[in-house]
Amino acid sequence: MTDLRARAEVTLRPAESADLDWLADLRAIVLRADLERLGRYDAVRVRQRLRDAYDPSVTRTVVVDGEDVGCIAVRREDDTYWIEHFYLARSHQGRGVGGRILTMVLQDDVLYRLNVLQGSAARRLYERHGFVVDREDEVDVFMSLDRTGRIEESGDR
Repeated sequence: MTDLRARAEVTLRPAESADLDWLADLRAIVLRADLERLGRYDAVRVRQRLRDAYDPSVTRTVVVDGEDVGCIAVRREDDTYWIEHFYLARSHQGRGVGGRILTMVLQDDVLYRLNVLQGSAARRLYERHGFVVDREDEVDVFMSLDRTGRIEESGDR
């Protein structure tokens, strides 16, 4: 029997323009159940949103044992780093890969922000890495991880 949590080689490589099509398809697959549950799934729109926002210069492709299986983008906006487009193939979810990627990415003493769909299992991953909820609406949960100490010092949330 194969141990699905066995230590795999997990790396990040710079994304390329050529990655766009398979990443758009991956996004549609990964988000489908949550978007359907929220009454928001549209097969064309889910892909187009990635196409419209895709920036290979801030995106890294997740590689597990030599296979491209996902992506993560870290986009800087002023003094905030936005974690965006973090998708892993279903075959690699629940195996510790996401946590290892976040550990690699969350290295700087900066303010990180992200949003996750309501009810998404990914929220638990982010909470394990120290993200807290800032606000919620009917579709999204907005979270942050302050590694600067600014939010705690000012009392803002």
